[in-house]
Amino acid sequence: MKRYIYFTITICFLVLWSSCRKDFEFSRSTGALEFSRDTLFLDTVFTNIGSSTYNFKVYNRSDDDIVIPNLGLASGEASQYRLNVDGVPGKTFENVELLANDSLFIFVETTVDFSNTGSTTNEFIFTDQVEFDSGSNFQKVELVTLIQDATFIFPNRNNATRVLDNLTLPVSDSIIDIGLQGRDLRSNELTFTNDRPYVIYGYAAVPSGQVLTIEAGARIHFHENSGIFVRPGASIHVNGTLSMDQEKLENEVIFEGDRLEPGFADVPGQWGSIWLFEGSTNNIFNYATVKNGLVGILCDGDADAADDKLTITNSQIYNSGSFGILGRNTSIRGENVVINNSGQASLAATLGGRYNFTHCTIANYWENSFRPLPSLLVNNFVLDADNVATVAELSEANFNNCIIYGNDNPEFLLEEIEDASLAFNFKFTNCLVRFQDTNSSFTDDDNYDFSNTALYENLIFNQDPRFTNTSESILTLEENSPAIGTANTAFAAQVPVDILNINRTMAPDIGAYQHVPSTEGN
Repeated sequence: MKRYIYFTITICFLVLWSSCRKDFEFSRSTGALEFSRDTLFLDTVFTNIGSSTYNFKVYNRSDDDIVIPNLGLASGEASQYRLNVDGVPGKTFENVELLANDSLFIFVETTVDFSNTGSTTNEFIFTDQVEFDSGSNFQKVELVTLIQDATFIFPNRNNATRVLDNLTLPVSDSIIDIGLQGRDLRSNELTFTNDRPYVIYGYAAVPSGQVLTIEAGARIHFHENSGIFVRPGASIHVNGTLSMDQEKLENEVIFEGDRLEPGFADVPGQWGSIWLFEGSTNNIFNYATVKNGLVGILCDGDADAADDKLTITNSQIYNSGSFGILGRNTSIRGENVVINNSGQASLAATLGGRYNFTHCTIANYWENSFRPLPSLLVNNFVLDADNVATVAELSEANFNNCIIYGNDNPEFLLEEIEDASLAFNFKFTNCLVRFQDTNSSFTDDDNYDFSNTALYENLIFNQDPRFTNTSESILTLEENSPAIGTANTAFAAQVPVDILNINRTMAPDIGAYQHVPSTEGN
């Protein structure tokens, strides 16, 4: 009985004590809230594609617990923005409590249908406000988003199963599913203009016998696991041009992912590849920037074609999850090409073929993980799942006036499975390369006989090319670079201007960029 009375008295005391506490008395907000920012910019998004989630903080700097009577979007339930206030989703909220000297997070995202904006241009600035309280206590945080209209290319969907269709290839009397979601481009989709960006879901395939023409200034954005597939008998022509401002490329064609937020600007592997399938012909890239893919350009087959399967000039490939350019028993000619930051090799010329690169900068300063391959890989074989090799002829692999460098050593590798009936032809002329045989691993390999002028001529070994900024892939040459003035003039005459249209016929520099000496005031 005494125990019961003691327990009852204790409970009553606790109830009376808590009812006297002022900690649980919330007073109305007085309009003195503080915010981590007064305007929240949600960056650029495409029409009907949801933005990333952004946030700001609301602070109660006072010593009193407060309640915010009204918190919400100025446009209310009609707003294209969405809020989440300390874990609760919605667009309007009432009586939001905020303890003394505490804060709360407000998360914001948006999805806007461009057709409902009434804009007569391809861009529209969409705004709203997050409002707090009213009257003399009214406060707000501005919301701003740039919405871009775009042309979307989606895979077809099977009406019965609702499954997205895969691309197929005719092989003999059969139709083979190649395991890539996508569809063939229609006749009215075979010219990409610069009128508005293109957003591709799945693989957009160029039909056999057709040419995909991409005009100067076009912007092509790929969703995850997406790309372009050029079928046998088809071609792609990328016709970028140089801006009148020679300090940068502006009218080039850009291939990148569909995430426009700054945090995704240099993230590798956001999309798949531009795949030039075996049998495709006359593929041309001029003034193109290819970035943030898994394999920038995958070029397959046709090593013995009369004309080069791929001609790539005045172009840049950056931040590839695996390879910048991967060639497999194919033929590629490259001039004024810059490649950097690849998870494996920036340029892989594999399973033999025909490769000619002049005045190119083949670099790799990958820092995201361990990199198993050098900047440049050349070999004449491929291994199957059982580790059985298929060997093919390397008819030529010529690198003239090229920089082959990076943050590893060595930065080029020649892998040959010897076959007396198959040639393994290559030559480096007036190149600046990184190659130190620190462990004497290549001493007995004739392919690394640097005294053999039939293979190596006028090379500069292991001297830092002094790039401007490798982490940002600005691979222009700084003062005192050993690449300045050391190129072969005959090859320079074949490519008389650099990637920025600067004349290089007099005292040419090695690599894709001709150095311009700085002058006072410039």
